[in-house]
Amino acid sequence: MKLLRYGPAGQEKPGLLDADGAIRDLSGVIPDLSGDALSPAVLAKIAALDPTSLPKVSGNPRLGPPVTGMKNLVCIGLNYADHAAETGAPIPKEPIVFLKSLNALSGPNDDVVIPRNSVKTDWEVELAIIIGTRAKYVSEENALDHVAGYAVGNDVSEREWQAERGGAWDKGKGFDTFGPLGPWLVTKDEIPDPQNLAMFCDVDGVRQQDGSTRTMIFGVKQVIAYVSQCITLNPGDVIFTGTPPGVGLGKKPTPVFLKAGQTMRLGIAGLGEQQQKLVASS
Repeated sequence: MKLLRYGPAGQEKPGLLDADGAIRDLSGVIPDLSGDALSPAVLAKIAALDPTSLPKVSGNPRLGPPVTGMKNLVCIGLNYADHAAETGAPIPKEPIVFLKSLNALSGPNDDVVIPRNSVKTDWEVELAIIIGTRAKYVSEENALDHVAGYAVGNDVSEREWQAERGGAWDKGKGFDTFGPLGPWLVTKDEIPDPQNLAMFCDVDGVRQQDGSTRTMIFGVKQVIAYVSQCITLNPGDVIFTGTPPGVGLGKKPTPVFLKAGQTMRLGIAGLGEQQQKLVASS
């Protein structure tokens, strides 16, 4: 299934994408895509519905993040061998874990705001894991039991704040709008192998990232198991799992960064595409 949330920011309703690409309203079935609504039992209940029995949503509404109510927006850094190489960083021996501010979360096609005085804002297409059941001290063997589904994420990053302003990555990653997610949550039954997904990111129509989850250093199972040792993962929590090569920071001979007026388009096989326009901070 492809589950989504649609409507104005802060007023989104849960929905389902039917076989014809139309949005069907789920608000009569679940209150929202959060908490217990992401459990295996509730997802099975939704899957058993006839989509044509649900109200059809007219027009072309805004899409919000496909999940809400999370307590943690976790990210994994330098998790692709080829991306580590382009930045000149050594291969991590353990996953590099950091957090994005929940204020960074935004809809898949919402504008991304370049922070005031920023000159090093960068793009990062990422596979996002959406947690469906509480995960604490889980094993790699059982890690996928806690997954509701997957989505496209854009781990937008301000590199000066990330690396040159005291060394705490969270600062460069947590600006408002720096976490576009969606367009939808694709349930895990539709993604049998999350380690074999093509992914891309274009800036102004030029392909910048063209990679695959095959080159992850720590795969989905490893990431969930590892993070659950130090952060209890709750239903609705999201893990951004790292980015393939092609980010602006890694461009040779000179890094390239985003400017107001530019457009990012990114996607992952089976998970859809998202697109954001860069705007200047007010």
